[in-house]
This record gives sequence, structure tokens and C-alpha cells, in this order.
Amino acid sequence: MNCPKLRPVEAFPAEVGGQQVVCLRDPHAFSDRVLLLPHPLFFIVSLFDGQHSILDIQAAFARRYGELLFREKLDEIVRELDAAHFLEGSGFEAHREGVEAEFARSHIRRAALAGKSYEADPGQLRIQIDRFFEPPEGPGRPQSQDGGPQIKGAVIPHIDFARGGPCYGWAYKALMESCDADLFVVLGTSHTGTRGPFALTRKDYDTPFGVIPTDVSFVDRLIARCGPDLLLDEQAHRAEHSIEFQATLLQGLLGAKRPIQMVPILCLSFHSLIAAGDSPSRDPTVSAFIEALGETIDASGRRCCLIASADLAHVGPRFGDPEPVDNLRLKETAQKDLTMLERVVEGDAEGLFAAVQAEEDRRRICGFSSIYALLGTLGAKQGKLLKYSQWPDPSGTVTFASVIFY
Repeated sequence: MNCPKLRPVEAFPAEVGGQQVVCLRDPHAFSDRVLLLPHPLFFIVSLFDGQHSILDIQAAFARRYGELLFREKLDEIVRELDAAHFLEGSGFEAHREGVEAEFARSHIRRAALAGKSYEADPGQLRIQIDRFFEPPEGPGRPQSQDGGPQIKGAVIPHIDFARGGPCYGWAYKALMESCDADLFVVLGTSHTGTRGPFALTRKDYDTPFGVIPTDVSFVDRLIARCGPDLLLDEQAHRAEHSIEFQATLLQGLLGAKRPIQMVPILCLSFHSLIAAGDSPSRDPTVSAFIEALGETIDASGRRCCLIASADLAHVGPRFGDPEPVDNLRLKETAQKDLTMLERVVEGDAEGLFAAVQAEEDRRRICGFSSIYALLGTLGAKQGKLLKYSQWPDPSGTVTFASVIFY
């Protein structure tokens, strides 16, 4: 491999044991490794672009650090990255084809993050989830309710459980108390990209609490209305966490009490529409899908609840900002988030788009497409903000909220 080439992977700074490193992670999950690279090693790997030869990399390292980079050491680095499936080439292509073929053959979408992002053992996971409800950050345990309006939709975070647990708790307490749905349409956020704005799957979702079945007939009716391209990017479901987290909580908290089904839908970022200033309502593919989704729900006769699995702002150096996030930036972000959430609570999809587009999505609203699709499908329903939260990491702050609609 004379000109090694790194695959498209995520790189972000971190401090490990007092040392500044750059972490490499594969968002497509063809590799489950997270590589921690000291800065000299990251400099070497940054030249793995398919254009720099081994000799070029050795020369660049000598100019930068005034030291020799021996061929044996560089070959070792290449072998290790290739073995971890971080480099393009025939070895990776064979691995990718095997992973995708295995996913295509299976009727089950496995719990890809069990034992990584949350407990794999059902008993331990139950303990982990129970803590989401504990005050002062959590809402307290769900209480039995008699009558009252039923929740028809919710915006729920998709940040990892360790950072967003209590915010999940607020939404799921409300669902356990005031939602009798037997079908949950989960509008997840696609973090790896898809060719179309929406991607479906017929596969059931596995969780540590058991399998939550997908309503295949519902999926097929959507495909009949909108075309087979909805399955074109089914592989995007394989490692995407935004639906997996909701599936796990739905099956563990609601599926334990009654049979439920799910319709898993991944939503691509609407960044290109935001950049162009074009509302998704004027995109024929987006508008046709939202109309079809609403009509399919109405025709199903099911008790249905829509869930937008969505985080909000992503600010700080990890996400491309030049400066660490300080208290002033946290306050400014919260103010802008809460102003934007006023449009969400009002059920105003176009107002939400206008709010995000006005600042050219500088806060990188991760779940915008999922929330927009939920609001468009629900119509002008009044919502209620239950909880707004921030995870205040100076290198990369994420914000999120729980909102319900009756």
C-alpha cells in the first residue's frame, strides 16, 4: 500500500490520562474500534489521503518534527489501521461486503450498541433506566392515570443514556401515564447519510428486553405510495443509534405491559434545503412522504404515536467551532434553543424551519429533519415542553429536550 487512504471516519479531540489525543471512530460501524492517536501519529495518519506516498509521508514528518520516521514503523501503522478496517482497499471492501450481506439476510436488526452505549443484561439495563426517573433531574416514577387526553407525538433525545437519561425519563414517564398507542412511528435521525430523505426497513428491532416487531404491512403501504427507493438505504439502519435507543426504551417500558409494534424511519439531514433557503414543504419528495405518512396512519386504524428521536444544538471544537464552549456560550445556546422550541411547541413546522434557516443552522440542529417530519405529520397540534437539557462539555456541547403533543 504505497499511498494509503483513510476511510471517511470521524475525528475529534480528547484528553486521555492527561494527554491530548485525537480519536478516530467509524460512524458507519464497519469497525467497532476507537483509535486514540497522539498528535504526531495523527499528523502521519492525516496524510493517508491516497495522494501521499510512503516517501512523501516520511519527508513531511521529518520536516514537521525534525526526526526520521523509519519505513518499518510506518508500515506497522498502515498494517494496524488496515487490520482495524480504517483504510480503503481490497481488505476493507471484502469486510464491508460481508457485513452488509449478513445484515441483508437477517430478519432482525440486532442491538448494535448493547453492552457499549447501554447495559446488555436486561436486569442491569432495567436498573440503568430506573435511574432516569430519579429526582432532582428526573421526573419521579410514573403514576397510574385514569382517563385524560392521550399523547399522539413526542420529541425525545437520542443522546447516549449516560448523558441524557433524565431527559428521556421525562418523556417516557408521560408516555407510560398517558399513551395507549400500540404502534410507534419512530422518526430517527440518520447520522451517516442516505441517498434519499427517508429510509425504511422491514426488519424487527432486537433489544435486551426482546424483539420489538416492525409493522411490515404499514411499511409496505408507505412503499406502495412513495416508491421502492424508501428501501434503497436500508443498510443505514444497521448501526444507527437514534432508533435503537427508542426501540430499547419502548420495548422495556411500554412493551412489557402490552403488545406494541414500531415503524422505523430514518430521516436525512435537510442541510442542503436550509443552505438554499428552501422549505422542505417545497421539496416534492419530502412533502409527498409526509402526506403519505399521515394518510397511512389514518387508514391503519391503529392507536398511533409519532416519536421524533432528535437532539438539538451541537457546538464547540468537536463540531467545527474555533473556541471551547464557556458559560456565556451555554447561556446563548439555551436562549436560542428555547426560542426555537417555542415554534416546536406551537406545532409550527414552517416556523421551525425559519428559525433554523435564519442562522444558517450554525448550532447544527441534529434532529431538525425528524422534528419537522413529526410536526408536518401531526399538523398544528399544541405541544408541551417537559424538559430542556445541556451536556456542557467545553470541547463539544450537545443540547436536547423532551416535548409531548396531545
